Amino acid sequence: MTHFEADLHALKEQLLAMASRAENAVNLALKALVERDDELARRVQQDDDQVDRLEKTIDRHSVRLLAMAPLATQLRLIVSVTKIAHDLERIGDEATTIARRSLELSQEPTLQPPVDLPRMAQMAITMLNDALQAFATGDIPRALAVLPRDQEVDALNKQLYRELTNCMIEQPATIARCLNLMTISKALERVADHAKNIAEDVVYLYEAKDIRHPHA
Repeated sequence: MTHFEADLHALKEQLLAMASRAENAVNLALKALVERDDELARRVQQDDDQVDRLEKTIDRHSVRLLAMAPLATQLRLIVSVTKIAHDLERIGDEATTIARRSLELSQEPTLQPPVDLPRMAQMAITMLNDALQAFATGDIPRALAVLPRDQEVDALNKQLYRELTNCMIEQPATIARCLNLMTISKALERVADHAKNIAEDVVYLYEAKDIRHPHA
């Protein structure tokens, strides 16, 4: 292995470390929500800086490698890593949003959402995990299988919005809680969006195909 190849491997490992932190942040934020654990929610907020720092480290590392005139396959890896790192940073932000809203919800009586929010959360997390595993192993079928599931999460988010809107109309006392649940639902929908982006980047990385915006 050349020194440049070793640097590329290190870059990939940095991204996987960032991915682990971002995925864990979402899981912990959801746990804080379900268990009404304020201390855990605050920890998720505090730890977001670690994900941000990793993105900056990856960006600096990528710029240095780009200056070394990589081959086409190596260039795709560097570009894909920087794009995935950006999505992971945004996923960390969504975890922080969920944690912040869970702190507000824990101050009020529990409101059971009409849509199965934990199921929606599990779908988004599974999409993210599959996309990241596809990146780590080059599993294109696994990456492609992530894409259509984004529509399922979108549909659940829209359904939850409709039903929570009705809840606010019928029970005005629940407005604050419903709005917090809507924000959490939107955060999960965005996690799924970012997972889809990562899956598309995996296809680009390993097959040199840009499958974004197929009708554009």
